[in-house]
Amino acid sequence: MEFLQAQADVRRIYHAGFAGPLVSAVVWAGASAVFTWGSVAVGMAALFLGGMLIFPLGTLVLKIMGGPTGLPKGHPSAALAMQSAFTVPCGLLVAIALGSYEPVLFFPASLIIVGAHYLVFISLYGMKTYAVLAGVLILLGVIGLSAAPELGAISGWLGAVAFLLFAVVLFRARDTGR
Repeated sequence: MEFLQAQADVRRIYHAGFAGPLVSAVVWAGASAVFTWGSVAVGMAALFLGGMLIFPLGTLVLKIMGGPTGLPKGHPSAALAMQSAFTVPCGLLVAIALGSYEPVLFFPASLIIVGAHYLVFISLYGMKTYAVLAGVLILLGVIGLSAAPELGAISGWLGAVAFLLFAVVLFRARDTGR
């Protein structure tokens, strides 16, 4: 199978990947709400555990839409997608450790980790939109960690908004592949 065909399969089957950012927006908003108005530790756990549910919930969204919900067995992109997904929980353990020391740093660090994970999606989907999503998330994280640490307290909310906006952009691009 050719590389471009593999990318086209991923774009078609996952509808340009819009379901992941859509579910991520909900998970990040929920974790931010718990973090802000409840318990910092439970908010961090909510993002970690909720993050593990993003792919299964995204698959449920695709199932509701009808059509396939996953790549066919043996597809050359399946392993890359899975390997990319496993980087996030590993990185979030570092963000949790950092957030345990200084809670306001948890969400900015998480944005950088999740943003870096989306860099692989540029090749996986063959879409430059993922470069922009990765850049936005990483930039928000860096700003929250260094340039404007006062944004650290709301960076989880900013991440939720970014995910929601990109879910819309990706949903609209699902038929064009751009």
